[in-house]
Amino acid sequence: SADGAPDARVVLLKGVNADGFLFFTNYESAKGRQLAGNPRVALNLFWAQLERQIRINGRAEKMSQEESEAYFHSRPQGSQLGAWSSHQSEVIPDRAALEAQLAAATKKFADKVIPLPPHWGGYQVLPETIEFWQGRTNRLHDRFRYTRQAQGSWLIERLSP
Repeated sequence: SADGAPDARVVLLKGVNADGFLFFTNYESAKGRQLAGNPRVALNLFWAQLERQIRINGRAEKMSQEESEAYFHSRPQGSQLGAWSSHQSEVIPDRAALEAQLAAATKKFADKVIPLPPHWGGYQVLPETIEFWQGRTNRLHDRFRYTRQAQGSWLIERLSP
């Protein structure tokens, strides 16, 4: 949050590129408002069966409108209509209100290409540190931390478990 309080939620990691990790959301949601006030983020990926974890710390930046449009138009039509119908994180009186918003959006965009909503798009998390954890017996786990250096290279350090 803007005041530095942690607030966790699940996001769908939709891609990884040379610069970072990609996800998409409603910019006016609680998540979007928090990122506007404080772009510092942490991601945690965990695979229990493999005893592996990746921790990422960095900052989130909005992706370009072109990148957001390209992803938006790759989504199913129902998901596109949902982005127009849902005022994510806002209180609604009941399910019927949400269904009515969906019906209105479905009617508005019938037989048309559904445009990217102005309040919806992507973020790229630019990592500053990435830690890889591999579980081992006797809690002697392997941990490696990668820290991005000013010139763009990565300092790699082994951490004690």
